[in-house]
Amino acid sequence: MEATFGGGCFWCTEAIFQNIEGVRSVLPGYMGGKSANPTYKEVCNGDSGHVEVVQLDFDETKVDFGTLLKVFFKTHDPTTLNRQGNDIGTQYRSVVFYHDGLQKEAAERFIAELEKQAVFSDLIVTAVEPAETFWEAENYHRDYFNQNPENPYCAAVIAPKLQKFLKEYK
Repeated sequence: MEATFGGGCFWCTEAIFQNIEGVRSVLPGYMGGKSANPTYKEVCNGDSGHVEVVQLDFDETKVDFGTLLKVFFKTHDPTTLNRQGNDIGTQYRSVVFYHDGLQKEAAERFIAELEKQAVFSDLIVTAVEPAETFWEAENYHRDYFNQNPENPYCAAVIAPKLQKFLKEYK
């Protein structure tokens, strides 16, 4: 089964979902834009309309979509429009791209429940949209955090976020 999430920089999101039992693969890429075969540079410029996403292949017998939603909403800020930390632009917007009606319903229900429980002090701005063509990111983005732990962004942003998540998740 597939799931696609946009929650800021795909290096961060990839590093988180790689640690979920039942997730067979995590691919960074782009979705939701107007051009075919977008490049990282085009997406980063913010003109293509694409979002940095991760596309997951997961085993439903080991992890369900609801658990993936919990992880997604726990590990990014769904209340900031077109922004995650210092990453600013529509390419970093919070979005669940659903692959079928069940995922759409589950995402909408999950967001409604978060709002009802006032989990966040601000309103959730996460969009729920139909999955479109997934454009895989350039090869050097794959497994980026694990391949580049000394990168300043990885060390300062991803490592602490991942450590916090693993401590709470395990």
